[in-house]
Amino acid sequence: MKRRTFIQKSCRALLILPIVANLESCDTIYYVTDYKTENQKIVIPLSEFEMQKSDETKYRKFILIKLDEQQFPICIYRISENEYTAALMECTHQRCELNVVGTIYACPCHGSEFSNRGKLLEGPAEYDLKTFQTTTRNTNLYVTIN
Repeated sequence: MKRRTFIQKSCRALLILPIVANLESCDTIYYVTDYKTENQKIVIPLSEFEMQKSDETKYRKFILIKLDEQQFPICIYRISENEYTAALMECTHQRCELNVVGTIYACPCHGSEFSNRGKLLEGPAEYDLKTFQTTTRNTNLYVTIN
């Protein structure tokens, strides 16, 4: 491949990538409003992960909850049918609000990246995210917020 062709194709790919990533993340952002808090736990109906598409039930990869007492939302990620993780969307580097990009949390300020389980993948942050214990019982998900 000629150098000029390589550069043109690379530039096109770099221009398209943010657009595609933005479309995916914007389409899936969902703030839950139907939840309760009791005994230091957030109680969320598991049905909040469901969405109807063409007469079939699909599942959201994640949902967000904004608590009045916290500056940053909590992201609850659906790992599998019975496994969920919850993390505060606050970068441990300089307190920027994180974005969900595919299966990672990305910091728009300085580029830190975290797994959907809150583990640090890429700096400049040096610490994992604050995470919360999750449990499921019957038709609800419980997130311990103490």
